[in-house]
Amino acid sequence: MSYLKNALGGAAALALMAGAALAEPALMYDLGGKFDKSFNEAAYNGAKRWADETGESYQEIEVTAEAQRVQFATRLAEAGYNPIVVLGFQNAATVEEVAPKYPDTKFAIIDVGWLDIPNLRQITFAEHEGSYLVGMLAAMASESNTVGFIGGMDVPLIRHFACGYAQGAKAVNPDVTVIANMTGTTPAAWNDPVKGGELTKSQISQGADVVYAAAGGTGVGVLQAAADADILSIGVDSNQNHLHPGEVLTSMLKRVDNAVYDVFSAGVDGFEAGVHTMTLANDGVGYALDENNASLITDDMKAAVEDAKAKIIAGDLSVVAYYENDSCPALEF
Repeated sequence: MSYLKNALGGAAALALMAGAALAEPALMYDLGGKFDKSFNEAAYNGAKRWADETGESYQEIEVTAEAQRVQFATRLAEAGYNPIVVLGFQNAATVEEVAPKYPDTKFAIIDVGWLDIPNLRQITFAEHEGSYLVGMLAAMASESNTVGFIGGMDVPLIRHFACGYAQGAKAVNPDVTVIANMTGTTPAAWNDPVKGGELTKSQISQGADVVYAAAGGTGVGVLQAAADADILSIGVDSNQNHLHPGEVLTSMLKRVDNAVYDVFSAGVDGFEAGVHTMTLANDGVGYALDENNASLITDDMKAAVEDAKAKIIAGDLSVVAYYENDSCPALEF
């Protein structure tokens, strides 16, 4: 596996990539860092799994500043990497600018589903479905009848997480209080664990004894503050149960790893453009059970969540998406 370091200048980077083999895939991480233990790291895990299984190599590059988005995507296309997976809704403008210039290059983007570009695969997730399930678990585990949600950047995507969470919690206990805070309104909100910890402490002071973090790298601070206060937390995207064994109730799995793995596996010949949504039904989202949280999830809790999961998949239980009316029936922002 090759890796283009951000510190390289334009000429040096292009020289490094000049020998790229055609049809070798590439992955462009979003802000927050490759090893954010959440969104970006899930993508890395998918790419690494593909490389380990196939013995093939891929290119990866980390965006650390807004100005690098178009620049880096262009470099990858110019060097012949194909397909190219770009992470995050904030790269919608990136692929809008770059993909049409390279019609023979296949692009995929995570968390975008509204663009009309023939050589682009858009992968979205039913985050509200997975969040509903962990919201149920939060309400069942809470002893104070108050649970919290801490999001990263205040955007519809993160409100989508929060809305599903609140619906799941209130399905279990209509009287539960759900406290929701966002870390900020700029991309810096994805990588501010100190602020995440401060928000967690504030929610604890308001009675929260379970806090769900949907905040990228910021969530590491949320989980740490919760563990320090001996309350439960809920991780997101990747399985974060291992970060604080016995303290993380569960993690809402957003299978970005599978999305990247599938694109890399399909390659150029098997590439399918268009919008593809990953849901509970196709294992695109879910909740994590392992040895690190086994003592926290009772058989009754698991049975209730599995029943709700089956009903959502069958269409017998509807979880309202925040996107439907830019509002949430169970939570005010």
